[in-house]
Amino acid sequence: MATLTFLGLGVMGYPMAGHLAAMGHDVCVYNRTAAKAEAWAKEHGGRFAPTPAQAARGADIVFSCVGNDDDLRSVVLGENGALAGMASGAIYVDHTTVSPKVTRDLAAQAQAQGIGYVDAPVSGGQAGAENGALSVMCGGAQADFDRAAPIMEAYAKICRRLGEVGAGQVTKMCNQIAIAGLVQGLSEALLMAEKSGLDGEAVVEVISQGAAGSWQMANRHKTMLADAFEHGFAVDWMRKDLKICLEAGDEVGASLPVTALVDQFYKEVQLMGGGRWDTSALFKRLKALG
Repeated sequence: MATLTFLGLGVMGYPMAGHLAAMGHDVCVYNRTAAKAEAWAKEHGGRFAPTPAQAARGADIVFSCVGNDDDLRSVVLGENGALAGMASGAIYVDHTTVSPKVTRDLAAQAQAQGIGYVDAPVSGGQAGAENGALSVMCGGAQADFDRAAPIMEAYAKICRRLGEVGAGQVTKMCNQIAIAGLVQGLSEALLMAEKSGLDGEAVVEVISQGAAGSWQMANRHKTMLADAFEHGFAVDWMRKDLKICLEAGDEVGASLPVTALVDQFYKEVQLMGGGRWDTSALFKRLKALG
């Protein structure tokens, strides 16, 4: 069993850290809202600390799952950041979806202290985190990945190294690019069925068994047809991710016209007041257009 730290106890981090504790690891947590860290420790029998540095002290591996680039910097850097409390030979594993540039910058600072760094963004949403069935896409040195991977299996359906530091974040961008197009396509299909007087449920039952089938279709069509969007991955977070996708695409010369278009559709959803709606709210936008 390892001594572990987990920074960030949101809808993803809270259950992920719980899976680590359930495996018998010694887990210390930190959260910006201390009451949540205290509640986690009481529920899972672990420990909590008032700063990332204190939480990271003595840890073999430090994990994080926070909101964005700035949130990640705040828990990693500075006198209260995780790197200040970590010893040479430890590994930092970041599950946050952030830009590849920030990932490489932080990895360089960690490596200067003799600390390994693995970027390991996840896909699978809150349900995947709670059920221990996340897809974990990793970048980093092979030796660092080999040490961290068996521990990440506590909440992973698949955990794979794609390359050096930053490769995990680029893979997550590929994931978000694919999702954006799928959700828009599903929204248009459901609208076509509805406008044609067909039973949307029946249409999906048939087409989902063929080439049109997808996770989005299987898991989101019922709520979309029910006009229910107060769940799942928020539009605000998807726009954050798509911004990273588009910037990264420009850097490497990848044309992403559908991604850019769907990003603008999500902007319209935000203007409708749907920033916290699930990403499947693209269907609500289409219906609002008449």
